Amino acid sequence: MDLFADQLAEELATNHGLRQIPIIDGELWFQPQLPLSLTSDAAMQRLREETAWRAETIQVWGKQHLQPRLMAWHGDASYRYSGKTFHPEPFTPLQLMLKQAVEQASGRRFNSVLLNYYRNERDSMGFHADDEPELGPQPAIASLSFGASRTFILKHRHTGQRLKLALGDGALLLMAGSLQQHWQHGINKQTRPCGERINLTFRNILRAP
Repeated sequence: MDLFADQLAEELATNHGLRQIPIIDGELWFQPQLPLSLTSDAAMQRLREETAWRAETIQVWGKQHLQPRLMAWHGDASYRYSGKTFHPEPFTPLQLMLKQAVEQASGRRFNSVLLNYYRNERDSMGFHADDEPELGPQPAIASLSFGASRTFILKHRHTGQRLKLALGDGALLLMAGSLQQHWQHGINKQTRPCGERINLTFRNILRAP
């Protein structure tokens, strides 16, 4: 059953601050447009040109699969998931500016960012949870999107409930609390033509003692 009703979508679209979406088993916050000192088009162009995008493979059930999007990992710490360790490139000046804006809006602090470049409607993100040990038991993940709108889907692990949210140009989404323990999220391929999209997910990697 889809939880995201048209009335809630309209309320969120008219709200200009970070607002909590009522769900069970976790925290979810949404802001349709994060205020920035540059336009979304300018941010999109710079992210596209200044990022060393890579086509990565991950291991699923013992087999290597090419990710259906381009990726980059920046920040202060390495990150391991799906059998692969990602060593960071330094933050760029633009990424640091975006990180500061996200931190100010969310009240959280982050030391790393995963960038995903969806080139068209055929690029996607499989259902998963950001529940790696180095993120801690209740991680805060802040997702900032630029470019074409894509439908972000949350699926409860036990009840099967779904929440669908359109992440448009400049939108900020914050997942926190126990959400990663109880929900998976992803972005499906589309049949309709779709423009390019760049998404940044800021996170805090806990350092080994």
